[in-house]
Amino acid sequence: MALKGNLRDFTITQLLNLINLARKTGTLIIEGPTETARVAFREGKLSYAQYGSEDTSLASILYRGRKISQGQYRILKERTSQMTDKELGLLLINAGYLTQEDILGSLQQYAIDVVRRLFTWVEGYFRFDGTDVFRQDGKIAVKVDLENLIIEGSRQLREWEQLQEEIPSLEMALKFTERPGTDLKKINLSIEEWRVVSYVNPKNTMSQIARTVKMNDLEIRRIVYSLLQAGLVEIVRPSGMPVAVPSKSFPTQNKEEQRSLVNRLIRRIRSI
Repeated sequence: MALKGNLRDFTITQLLNLINLARKTGTLIIEGPTETARVAFREGKLSYAQYGSEDTSLASILYRGRKISQGQYRILKERTSQMTDKELGLLLINAGYLTQEDILGSLQQYAIDVVRRLFTWVEGYFRFDGTDVFRQDGKIAVKVDLENLIIEGSRQLREWEQLQEEIPSLEMALKFTERPGTDLKKINLSIEEWRVVSYVNPKNTMSQIARTVKMNDLEIRRIVYSLLQAGLVEIVRPSGMPVAVPSKSFPTQNKEEQRSLVNRLIRRIRSI
């Protein structure tokens, strides 16, 4: 199945569904505006994933999955740099530091997290080539069923579309609403909400806040929407942004010329 195209025509969820139903083996390469992701499959199951230039070594994934401490991660990177992931995995298991379930579970979770991040990609290009299987010597392949990921991706896509309607642009800023007597310290906010709240300022666009707190477009929209619903913030034009001059409906205000223009447009559309 040689497949390539634009994410505007095929969503990530639709691509996963195709791969799952056809039980394909190969690599899906997705080129977004700023990053490139590679997701490998074996017989329709997720087996490996890499997001951008992230370190996908076993030691790094175990550290991110909190299976090893920062000190242990540093020691492993220094002393086992010449080992493959398979060799390191066997070493950790035989030494009794980790179980096979610990290692496979961490690798599976990382691959799933990469796919989840891709659900928010609506711009970019993809290609799938069964002859270009993304393999690296010594890497540990996993097997993750796609059905639950596809269901999750469909739900997330619907949520994304709804949030886009509520918050169509992240280039606008936020400011606190004028609510006399409101004490933010007494309001029960999550850690992620507090991180966003700390940067609420008419000078900071939502996209700037998202980059600062390391959230993707979906995550920042979720937080902003919850704050809007609670009546804590409102969306405003960023300070210093020039006021756009509204364009005229027609390039001319002459009624006869307007009708002539409309008729020409209608004829042009019919001829297409």
